[in-house]
Amino acid sequence: MTDNTLALLPHVLAGKTENPQLTIIWMHGLGADGHDFAPIVPQLESQLKAPVKFIFPHAPVRPVTLNNGMPMPAWYDIKSIGTTRDVCMDDMEESRKQIEAFIGAEREKGMRDDQILLVGFSQGGAVAYHTGLRHPTPLAGIIALSGYIPVPCDAESEYPAANATMPILVCHGRQDQVVPPALADKALAHLKQQGFSYTYKEYGMEHSVCPEEINDIATFINQLL
Repeated sequence: MTDNTLALLPHVLAGKTENPQLTIIWMHGLGADGHDFAPIVPQLESQLKAPVKFIFPHAPVRPVTLNNGMPMPAWYDIKSIGTTRDVCMDDMEESRKQIEAFIGAEREKGMRDDQILLVGFSQGGAVAYHTGLRHPTPLAGIIALSGYIPVPCDAESEYPAANATMPILVCHGRQDQVVPPALADKALAHLKQQGFSYTYKEYGMEHSVCPEEINDIATFINQLL
């Protein structure tokens, strides 16, 4: 269920905050914050055909086992990496509820679920998957940038059948050594197994974002609009 009882995380607002036709909730990667992707908003807006509001939440600071327990902005603890990601699912669920609180706040402003798009980079992409696939009704869509689904630990619950038609864009770099393309492949296999359709875009980049990818994101958003 949508949880709008939580206090909203600190966040950055950008774009057309008054009377938008679409709200994008964009989650950053491990160790970054909501300012990380805000600078690309003008590049996207120059291509968008309707007003869009952007929300960039700051993840809570928590110890991350993978980084020797060092506290940093993180949507969840990562215990180990390899062919899969061993993550703290309690943290993941906490982050889902925090993103659901943003969804609830947008609904209170008059936005419908199908006017709310989740975007996430890397660890934020995993949260976008975890939240969007489980939302009670279809959102506008999900964009996962250099992200993953931590299968099998994040594959235990059922997804609402209505979400099967929700648009999903998956973008990944062929030279990504932080989140290897094999993890994107696992996410795609999981989506297919669960009956979701998706568009997959691959780029000659590492763990980052490139101009071609920004163009593809803009095209995807315009299709939603």
